[in-house]
Amino acid sequence: MGEVALEAGESIRLINVTAENVVFENRPALRLVDTAPAGAGDNGRLALLPMTEFKDGIIELNVAGEPGPGASQAARGFVGVAFRVAPNVENFECIYIRPTNGRAEDQVRRNHSCQYISYPGYPWELLRDKYPKKYESYVDLEPAKLTALRIEVRGDKARLYVHNAPQPTLIVNDLKQASRKGSLALWIGPGTIGHFADLRVTA
Repeated sequence: MGEVALEAGESIRLINVTAENVVFENRPALRLVDTAPAGAGDNGRLALLPMTEFKDGIIELNVAGEPGPGASQAARGFVGVAFRVAPNVENFECIYIRPTNGRAEDQVRRNHSCQYISYPGYPWELLRDKYPKKYESYVDLEPAKLTALRIEVRGDKARLYVHNAPQPTLIVNDLKQASRKGSLALWIGPGTIGHFADLRVTA
C-alpha cells in the first residue's frame, strides 16, 4: 500500500469530526477536530481512509493530540489509529495515545499513556476494570507534539512502537477481531484536536 495520502475532501469519510489540510511542525498534515454531540461516547470520532483494506501489516505515522477549547477536565488529547474498520463502522480495533498523561505528576495517569481498545465490545473502561494494566502502558509524551507511532499487526497480535524505539511500548497478544479485515481510520477521542502526517502502510 505504501504512502497513504491524508487529505481533506470528498473521498475521506468523516464521522463526528471536521478535517482540514494544514501545515503542522513544518510538514503537511490533516487536522481533525471533535464535533460529536454530547453523549456520543468515546469511540465515534473517525476519518475513514479510502482504498485502505487492511487485515495484517505495519502502520506508521506521526500524530499529535491536545485537548481543544472548552474540552472537559477528563480530556487527554486522545489520538490514534483504528484498523479492521467494518463498512458500517460498527466494529473496529484501535490503538491510541493520551498525550497529556505522558508527563503528568500523577503516576497512575502516566501509566495510562497508551491504550488498545476493540469496539464495541471492549471499551477502555471495561478493559481497565477487568484486566488492569494489560491493555495500556506508559510512554513519554507531550501534547501538541508530533509523535512517531509504528503499529505492527499480525493475526491476534499487535505491537506499538513509539518515538522509533527498538522495543514496543505496548504488546497485545489477543486482539479481539483477528479474523476481520477492514478499512483504516484516523481516530480521536472526546474534546480532541488531532494532527496526522506521514502515513505509510506495509502489508
